[in-house]
Amino acid sequence: MEGVSIDALHRREGLKLQRFLRRLLENPADAADATQETYLRMLAALTRTNIEHPTALLFRVAHNVALRMRNRQRLERTLFAATTDADLAGIVDGYALPERDTIARQELKRLAAAIDALPPRCRAVFLLSRVDGLANGEIALRLGVTRNMVEKHIIKALLHCRRCSLVLF
Repeated sequence: MEGVSIDALHRREGLKLQRFLRRLLENPADAADATQETYLRMLAALTRTNIEHPTALLFRVAHNVALRMRNRQRLERTLFAATTDADLAGIVDGYALPERDTIARQELKRLAAAIDALPPRCRAVFLLSRVDGLANGEIALRLGVTRNMVEKHIIKALLHCRRCSLVLF
């Protein structure tokens, strides 16, 4: 299809694409991020080459973006899965044993030191993600970097903290 624009594609397929991604990701915020990423990739593809079936490519790209997001989320859950029943066993009726309190304070200091040791951009991304709770797309916009770069910084920070033997929140 010659001369298809991203705007025309969005007008024609936008609602279907959003529903498609909501079904795949089961989360409206993730679906919105995936929609944005899909259109960015489509825009890049449309500027490089003439696409014969843009609608088919749009949904293939969206499917790949959604799979990548789910895989990344699964990896993040694995990296963050630090709390076990044994960790919770020392807390009774909201009161921690004194030695657990001391250990927790030491771990918190080590976590702060590990985060402080990260490169500035990596540290900023990590704090915006894990402390402020911003979505990767929001962080990318705020810092003027790509979403992919945000993901790389988060993974780098998580691995760094894990190497420091820290229990992550």
